[in-house]
Amino acid sequence: MIAVKKLVKRFGLKTVLRGLDFEVQEGEFVALLGPNGAGKTTFLRILASLSRPTLGEVRVAGYLLPAQAAAVRRNLGVVSHLPLLYGELTAEENLRFYGRMYGVLELSQRINEVLELVGLTSRRRDLVRTFSRGMQQRLAIGRAILHDPDVLLFDEPHTGLDQDACDMLDRLLREVAGQGRTVVMTSHDLGRVEDLASRFDVLSRGGISASASRNGLGKNNLLDFYRQALAG
Repeated sequence: MIAVKKLVKRFGLKTVLRGLDFEVQEGEFVALLGPNGAGKTTFLRILASLSRPTLGEVRVAGYLLPAQAAAVRRNLGVVSHLPLLYGELTAEENLRFYGRMYGVLELSQRINEVLELVGLTSRRRDLVRTFSRGMQQRLAIGRAILHDPDVLLFDEPHTGLDQDACDMLDRLLREVAGQGRTVVMTSHDLGRVEDLASRFDVLSRGGISASASRNGLGKNNLLDFYRQALAG
């Protein structure tokens, strides 16, 4: 579903990604880990067609980036640090706006389904600017899945959320992943992603320094694996 070969990304004289190889199969939930400045957000922006690679080959849902960016976006849902919602519109109006942009069929029914999934049916007619950070994050996920994409990208989705909101988000992520979607999520919260992801990749020094499935961790916990990956 995602295939990246020898990806290089430079900003001027600074090289952030150095020949990175990365592959995700359909239905996998991959947690992308790494220290600040490792290039996780940069990498997700490239996968999301928001940034162009300097060198290398990037394919998402079978389409080549950046040449086929429009086709990639039709098959992609993205949740980033910014919710990408309109505060002066209601939850329902936000979803209707994005649904029309994506050409979602039977849009009213789909909006009802998504609002139910993210637990916002009772707040559908409230302005988004009145929502808490957690509620906005829920609606952002609703926006991302509205057009039923094959691939979901989450960039630190727990950032700024309190404990209850994080727990709610975890339940929602499990439900979304359980629908067979392919998910790549960056996170610093190892305790949370250890229970969510099926695979863990560590991005360090411009490439994937280690990768393990949940079962492949063996006797080590995720923290031990992560530390060893950074030390190696």
